[in-house]
Amino acid sequence: MSNRGEFFTRFTIWIALALYSVGVVLWSLSRRSRTWDQAARLVWTIACMSLLVHVACAFHFYHQWSHDLAYRETARQTAEVVGLDWGGGLYINYALMAGWVADVVWWWLGLEVYRRRPRALVAFWQGFLLFMFFNATVVFRTGPLRFVGLFVCCGLCLVWWYSCNVSSQVQH
Repeated sequence: MSNRGEFFTRFTIWIALALYSVGVVLWSLSRRSRTWDQAARLVWTIACMSLLVHVACAFHFYHQWSHDLAYRETARQTAEVVGLDWGGGLYINYALMAGWVADVVWWWLGLEVYRRRPRALVAFWQGFLLFMFFNATVVFRTGPLRFVGLFVCCGLCLVWWYSCNVSSQVQH
């Protein structure tokens, strides 16, 4: 694998993670400001596209476009980190991609429609995204990147907590 391939694969996932974080903050703090909502939607869309490019780079540069190779590598990494020789995390990543694309499409159908999504769905989806972010940046990373990931995850939890408290106070 070339240095260029490694660079693009890593760069695109860090862009996706950074823009995911920015999108969460913009959306959570927008207080239904149309300008902030639109900015959050654009950032969210670019984050999703960066994830898709990351996966394409990983399949191209690391797995020779082979699902079987990707599955085995996922199993190897999972066994190395948590002691379980299981590649099923690859399917969870496929679900992440499909879910995020669906979420982006839903958002582009209209901001008001997107705002009216069921709270339980929003909580589940955001929880799933944060779970994936945590695994990518804390569980499967080492060194300084792990601490950056932990700091960002804690910050996102605080933003969601603040956002939920502000919105529940506004409704009363």
